[in-house]
Amino acid sequence: MKKGIGNYSIGDAFDDFILIKMSSRGVASNGKPFLTLILRDASGEIEAKLWDTTKEDEDVFVAEQIVRLSGEVNQFRGKPQLKIFSIRAAGEADGVQVSDFIAKAPVEKEVLLEKLTEAIFEMENSSLQRIVRALVKKHQEKLLTYPAASKNHHDYVSGLAHHIVSMLELARSMHALYPEINKDMLYAGVILHDLGKLKELSGVVTTSYTLEGKLVGHIPLMVEEIGDIAKELQIEGEEVLALQHLILSHHGKAEWGSPKPPLIREAELLHLIDLADARMHMLNRALAKVNPGEFTERLFALDNRSFYKPSFEQN
Repeated sequence: MKKGIGNYSIGDAFDDFILIKMSSRGVASNGKPFLTLILRDASGEIEAKLWDTTKEDEDVFVAEQIVRLSGEVNQFRGKPQLKIFSIRAAGEADGVQVSDFIAKAPVEKEVLLEKLTEAIFEMENSSLQRIVRALVKKHQEKLLTYPAASKNHHDYVSGLAHHIVSMLELARSMHALYPEINKDMLYAGVILHDLGKLKELSGVVTTSYTLEGKLVGHIPLMVEEIGDIAKELQIEGEEVLALQHLILSHHGKAEWGSPKPPLIREAELLHLIDLADARMHMLNRALAKVNPGEFTERLFALDNRSFYKPSFEQN
């Protein structure tokens, strides 16, 4: 039996426990209601349709409910979809819990905190260091558990901290190669760039967007918080404005969600580091699911491209 829905192929039978990430009601062309279920475990997620549902089904098969499901992996519009043969809600006697189905960062959160702390100690600009230290301390618990996104990249427990620490490693290497870079500004931007997602996203299990996330977004939320903490710490100066610009511009382009394009050297580098780490994570995950000589599924976040996994030996 295969372990993890992310490792199943078209035509494979599925008979196991799985977690409902999202559930939404629809009405078919024949007028009968159905549920669209997004199912997940630690290896990935898949969509399924539960047809001809009742009111009881809608009450039972909800987000964060574990189910025992029998079915088959089919393909719909180029993507895997699980055809349901039978489904029931799991109970205490089944001995399964939600945490069994949630992916976690490959690095323990204590190690991630240690690496974050090391980077903060490396900073020499007292204003930037104090702002970063205060915000990390304020949000430490959520920072060490939240995902970096609801999907696409680092969408697992401690994903945000893992993403930040990976970016810090890239930033450290970039500073060694280009010593003209303001290391403290770059480090501050890396650590804080996505901290607004702690307000934008709902949590770890069934990650969705909060009302603040939908109406404001993580970038303006973080820019405002940097301004507030600077006032609280009585910090003034161009560093605060420059740091706010790094946050505003880290998505790079307006069509990617940046209110401003990067207009400071460290802002441009922050955008490139963020983009590289997110894209490498998505690529590595997609390529891990295919054999050498095969293409991945189309990756929407990477211009809807399918990537080839070379058949020659990988080192």
